[in-house]
Amino acid sequence: MKRQFLFALVLASLYVSVGIAQQYPIMDMIANKVIQKYQSSTCEQLWQKKSQKAPPSAQEQQAIQMLKGDPQMRAAFINKVAAPIANKMFECGMIP
Repeated sequence: MKRQFLFALVLASLYVSVGIAQQYPIMDMIANKVIQKYQSSTCEQLWQKKSQKAPPSAQEQQAIQMLKGDPQMRAAFINKVAAPIANKMFECGMIP
């Protein structure tokens, strides 16, 4: 019984994940770019970027406006990028 429930839960979460990606293809592309940026950066690069506090590019500002305007898309974006970014920041000693 537990195995069936677990299997159903996994299928449901997979369905939701695929549905979100199909619903927001641009957001999915941006999220993948952000994740790749963090995963391919060294800790030193992330520390330098954090200390510089450069203003966002025009493309980044457009993405931010898009996410601000759509709460569901913003939630999907944060759900996708939060774990990879937090893990990298933890590895680099940027969060306790």
